[in-house]
Amino acid sequence: MSGHSFSETGDSRTTSLDLAARASSTRVICLGLSALDQIWRVPKFFSGGSQKIRSLHYGTMGGGMAATAAVTVARLGGQAAFWGRGGEDVAGLEMRTALAGHGVDVAQFRLFVDGHSSVSGVLVDSSGERQIVNFRGQFPDEADWLPLGDVGAAAAVLADPRWPAGAVALFKAARAKAVPTVLDADVADPDVFEALLPLTDHAIFSEPALAGFTGSSGDAALPAIARFGCAVAAVTRGADGVTWLQNDIARRQPAYAVNVVDTTGAGDVFHGAYAFAIGAGLVAADAMSFAAAAAALKCTRPGGRAGIPTLEDCLEFQRNGS
Repeated sequence: MSGHSFSETGDSRTTSLDLAARASSTRVICLGLSALDQIWRVPKFFSGGSQKIRSLHYGTMGGGMAATAAVTVARLGGQAAFWGRGGEDVAGLEMRTALAGHGVDVAQFRLFVDGHSSVSGVLVDSSGERQIVNFRGQFPDEADWLPLGDVGAAAAVLADPRWPAGAVALFKAARAKAVPTVLDADVADPDVFEALLPLTDHAIFSEPALAGFTGSSGDAALPAIARFGCAVAAVTRGADGVTWLQNDIARRQPAYAVNVVDTTGAGDVFHGAYAFAIGAGLVAADAMSFAAAAAALKCTRPGGRAGIPTLEDCLEFQRNGS
């Protein structure tokens, strides 16, 4: 875990001020999936069977869990690096250009000549909820080209489960340098979690991922995650907030009440904001509150990355409670 000295009972206003002061020196490496999202806004989702729906709007934008987390870190004023794979195709080139345009270091976003980039189709309905179909891409699995010597300069690292070999290499290097590791635990095969969780300090699951791995999405499943040695075992629950287990104590951060416009990318924003906050030295409870504020603000704005708030937005939102 990091050597920062924040108390779990420390004053939240003080930690917020420290977060603002430390933002520009907080470097976070995010490893995993970058996808090109093709987004259709529709009045309602398919109801089943053979059916056509007229789209109200169509557009493309960069997506992917770790890639959007990296954009979140950059938007919050931190130093963000994305480590991942794509194809040297139209989608891959567009994604790398877009990430760089958001201020993300893409030196280790490798585009393979014979690879195929990940592409997602996203439907967003009138209530802001979304459905996604994703092609995860095709590229070499080896991670021996990653510059693991750079990990020691990071304040925190984040990985999603879409490139297990890369995530294991990153987390092992981070553990060797006492750099906090944050796992964006979306749905994956059990063996992926069994490899990553023993190297994870902060494991934050989605409800479907927790249910798929433990057989239950309830809070009673969190000890099954903590037993791998994770200091924080958490599950995000959308409008019901996030619950986590730390030092055998169950905790809960309620979701902020907002007018939801679009939930696309909200989970990725939560994870990116959490890793940024942990890297800047906040304790888990304060990092959860900050991440919940960032995700809530994103849901009030259309688009995935376009809706990511700034650090000033988040701190003001927390101060005002809305």
